[in-house]
Amino acid sequence: MEVARREALSSFGNGEIFLEKYIDRSHHIEFQILADKHGNIIHLGERDCSIQRRHQKLIEIAPSLVLDKELRARMGEAAIAVAKAVHYDNAGTVEFLLDQNRNFYFIEMNTRIQVEHTVTEQITAIDLVRSQIEIAAGLPLEFSQEDVTLQGYAIQCRINAEDPLNNFRPCTGTVTAYFSPGGIGVRIDGMAYKDYTIPPYYDGLLAKLVVRGRTWEETVSRVHRSLEEFVLRGVKTTIPFMKRIMEDPDFQAGRFDTGYLKLHPELFTYEDYSDPEDLVVALSTAIAAYEGL
Repeated sequence: MEVARREALSSFGNGEIFLEKYIDRSHHIEFQILADKHGNIIHLGERDCSIQRRHQKLIEIAPSLVLDKELRARMGEAAIAVAKAVHYDNAGTVEFLLDQNRNFYFIEMNTRIQVEHTVTEQITAIDLVRSQIEIAAGLPLEFSQEDVTLQGYAIQCRINAEDPLNNFRPCTGTVTAYFSPGGIGVRIDGMAYKDYTIPPYYDGLLAKLVVRGRTWEETVSRVHRSLEEFVLRGVKTTIPFMKRIMEDPDFQAGRFDTGYLKLHPELFTYEDYSDPEDLVVALSTAIAAYEGL
């Protein structure tokens, strides 16, 4: 505290500090809201974004496996109250931490559409991007809170160009092969393709694999199958790591929180895919460089 006080004093001329409550093994729960310019505000249920690395989300789930109807209602009402307090209009997300005693604490509000809005669309059948545009145009919401129903489950996996076996180090290079999965309940939001070169200047998100199912078990199984079919070669990605998570008994049973990856080091013991074509290219390059010396 003294070090922080001295640093604040030297940097800002004010040595005052404040303390935040430390919440161990929490769930990161966020509520999607829609608020129009006519005072109508509703929530569209929650997303569980607890599986993270370096406080950045990797997998998002809707609805949460740890919320019951009563707690969902209370947290949803709190999210709406936040929006009302600032006369908000737009799509937005109110984020909370939920502790092991089912107490929830406000983190922040994201005043925009989020990467993981897709899972909410899957379980509500509401187009959030369209709703956001209609709100901006001054139109009232077409539905009320009573019209919002949550059906089934949805999981989003962020397919990033990074190496989980090397502390999620970002990877650059050229995509040598690309094939995305499909089938009922499978949605891909992506921008990668064969021969695409991944630059070092931007976020490494290449695609979002979004899967829905009638039950949690069906959804997890469908995600696993989709990851097995997903082909993205030439760079390291999170695909094999996501597949390993889907195979984990704790994940399948819904036993995960913000400490999940730290408490499951065995998830990092998978064998990465080795593309024979990439090996040939690498060897050829090495031989050419050697002979050119």
